[in-house]
Amino acid sequence: MKSPTLVAAVVIRAALSVCILSAVCNLAVADPVARTTNAVATAAPDTPPAAAQPQARVYLFRGALGPIFSRGMDRLTDRLQEAGIRADVYEFTICRLIADQAIRDFRNDPAPIVLIGHSMGGLCALTFAGILKSENMQVSLVVTIDPAQASPKVPLNVERYINIFLSDSILGGGDVVAEQGYQGHYASFDLKQHGEVTHINIDKMDSIHEQVVTAIAQLAATPAKGEAVPLRYVVPPDAPLELWDSGTQQLARSGDTLQRLAALNQVPLWSLTQANQYSDSAPLSVGQRVLVPRRLAPPVATSAVSRRKR
Repeated sequence: MKSPTLVAAVVIRAALSVCILSAVCNLAVADPVARTTNAVATAAPDTPPAAAQPQARVYLFRGALGPIFSRGMDRLTDRLQEAGIRADVYEFTICRLIADQAIRDFRNDPAPIVLIGHSMGGLCALTFAGILKSENMQVSLVVTIDPAQASPKVPLNVERYINIFLSDSILGGGDVVAEQGYQGHYASFDLKQHGEVTHINIDKMDSIHEQVVTAIAQLAATPAKGEAVPLRYVVPPDAPLELWDSGTQQLARSGDTLQRLAALNQVPLWSLTQANQYSDSAPLSVGQRVLVPRRLAPPVATSAVSRRKR
């Protein structure tokens, strides 16, 4: 009778043989492309995967009597959350408290910061950005919706700023400008010619919400640097609101008109005539500078305006 030790040794050798044969068989039947890929991967040094871009963190602020008159901020918060974006809405009265919390959150878990506010909440968003500036922290995007007229200027640490307002509004009407030396992207949209828009419903416009959600979702892949020409528009009464981020200068070529450039850049003609004060159909001089509005877009999308391969 064999000893237990001898039996155990035989079992172990048999198991090792099965493992070796199994590995050889698997290698023999494996897809040749997979085998080549595995061989190359083994020979080449490990390449770390590209680091995922951090998701934006959004802070929204209601105006005075916010639970009654600024419910649009709650709706926008819901839309952001549905899109998988971290967003919370607050009263403007606790602006500094939330700013202090945002500083702690950023230091524990750095992520792009977005600030959005309606009425006094817009004033809060700009004040909030100024607090972050004192801590040497950047703000990726600030959106103010008919902010109070006492709102501060856009601080230099803001990369993108959009103001949607009613210049003839008593409750809002903040025509916000940037601090001297500001180099970020700036766009101002005055809706005073839209009689259907008021201070009470401007924060509830679905078209604004959808465009803001899209812009925030693309922030991580959107370059903030580069040419940034400020835009200031009074939106015509029959025109929809398109939230461009800033403008860019283009040089006219032979035969160019504002109509042609509007079609090439896929922007409404009024946006060029208003910004440039040129005739919409008269030929432009070769080399004449034309301000064209644009949306900041991820690099893969910018080739769409590969202007003028003609």
